[in-house]
Amino acid sequence: MTSKEFLRVGGKNVEGALIPVGPVLVAEQLPDNHPVKKSGMAFVKDLEAKNGPDSRSTFAGATWDAWLIAQNGLQAALKGKAKPGTPEFRAAVHDGIEKTSKLVGVNGVYTMNANDHAGYDGGSIVLIKVENNHWKLVK
Repeated sequence: MTSKEFLRVGGKNVEGALIPVGPVLVAEQLPDNHPVKKSGMAFVKDLEAKNGPDSRSTFAGATWDAWLIAQNGLQAALKGKAKPGTPEFRAAVHDGIEKTSKLVGVNGVYTMNANDHAGYDGGSIVLIKVENNHWKLVK
């Protein structure tokens, strides 16, 4: 729900709304010590260079983070002896994803295991407010 379209459609009806979100929407407003500030800023710069100002969304951030997690699993699998395309390789990708630890994305930090396939560190979530049709970090 946190996208430019949400603001457009909601208009004045969403003014003042408080929303807990992944921090990519307010990357530049994060304190310098926030774990995803650097990665979030780099992502927003690249995304907006290709898609225009204010094209960021939590959906874009979640998609990017999913790619980072998948890439982590693929890289781990490629270090093994299993041949890509085989059941053994797919199992190695799965195992690599489950061994993801402290992977910094743009919406959070991820640590996976066999019992937690979301891996999301809730400490990265921020509270934002809709203010003058923009996202504002609540401090």
